[in-house]
Amino acid sequence: MTIKMHLSRWMVAFFILNAGLIFAGGFRSKVITTSPLTIPVPDDRFLKITNFTQEGGTERGVLRVNLSGDDGGVANILAATRIDLSTGINSQNFPEISNEVIIAGPADVRVAPVTGATLVITYKKEPNGVEEATPTPTPTPIPIVTPTPAGTPTPSATPSPTSTSTPGG
Repeated sequence: MTIKMHLSRWMVAFFILNAGLIFAGGFRSKVITTSPLTIPVPDDRFLKITNFTQEGGTERGVLRVNLSGDDGGVANILAATRIDLSTGINSQNFPEISNEVIIAGPADVRVAPVTGATLVITYKKEPNGVEEATPTPTPTPIPIVTPTPAGTPTPSATPSPTSTSTPGG
């Protein structure tokens, strides 16, 4: 087998085994249906949540934060934005607006599953107090070609005179 085939099989296995977890630009998205999700946030980081949506179910999904350290405490800080308003008591409401939430560490963020619902959360952990530097692309030198105007002779190698001697002469 070629390396390409091995790599292809490995990639397929990776994505099948990691269904429900997607990465993009440092952001992670997780689908929650039957198992709770816990996101630990160390004290040198903060958690930026950009999306928390719910499809289905009758109860509302919530984001619960357990603060550790001196302050301590537990709070529900964000309710999932419903994306299907066709059933239940929300059937007559206008579409909802989702808000971004930032949680400083140390904390544990927990999302419990909701019966009959699919929850999706998108988040990113970032350093506390300092933004992560975005890598600056390094320019690649590009050769510059100058066209020669028509009718201009192109320089070429000039033959140098050589002396040839003939034997006996």
